[in-house]
Amino acid sequence: MLISINQPAYLPWLGYYERIARSDIHVVLDHVQFEKNSMVNRNKIRTKQGWCWLTVPVKTKGSFGDLAINKLAIADIPGWQNKQLKTLHSNYAKARYFSRYIDYFNEVFNREWNLLNPLLRELNNYLLLQLGITTKIIYSSDEEYLSTKSDLILQICQDFAADTYLSGPFGRDYLDENLFRKGEVGISYQDYKHPVYSQVYQGFEAYMSIVDLLFNHGNDALNILVNDQINNEVVNNA
Repeated sequence: MLISINQPAYLPWLGYYERIARSDIHVVLDHVQFEKNSMVNRNKIRTKQGWCWLTVPVKTKGSFGDLAINKLAIADIPGWQNKQLKTLHSNYAKARYFSRYIDYFNEVFNREWNLLNPLLRELNNYLLLQLGITTKIIYSSDEEYLSTKSDLILQICQDFAADTYLSGPFGRDYLDENLFRKGEVGISYQDYKHPVYSQVYQGFEAYMSIVDLLFNHGNDALNILVNDQINNEVVNNA
């Protein structure tokens, strides 16, 4: 049983979905504290000049330290949704598969959203469906967790009877591997090799949102993002 755990992200990059695709269960860690300048409410898309941010404005003033992601409110800034739609249209209108997906984004961004988390769930469910990823998705805010850091990750792994935790590469900097060894859960680190694929503009920009890959390659998106992702370091429990 392989499990991955990650905070939610807004229109995530390719590696986010590669980790989910390789997992039996993926837990979206949405009950933890929101961190400013994280990817929870923003991501990059390709432009003629290189790239730009798509950012969902959120209310944070006076709330840091008590700002769980699942309770984070979207800021009342008129027109932010229309601005994002215009940015998608202006930069991807000539992409091969743009017309296949844009009606969905038109509909989503014409809805009223008060909290960030429901928007993230809606987009994530759609993107997983379009990519053809069938991994079971669990949201930590639907459970009851009081632990933090390595203890929290290990507890989630044990709750779902996982024998291996698939961590991002930065897990090497903070995971207590001895704790996992005692808990009889192995750790595999994702070292994602970013594929190079054709984009709507000349040249190539890596680490764009998954929408860049979908708009440009449609049904081939999943094959492109998981291709040759086999080199991962496993921490032995012995």
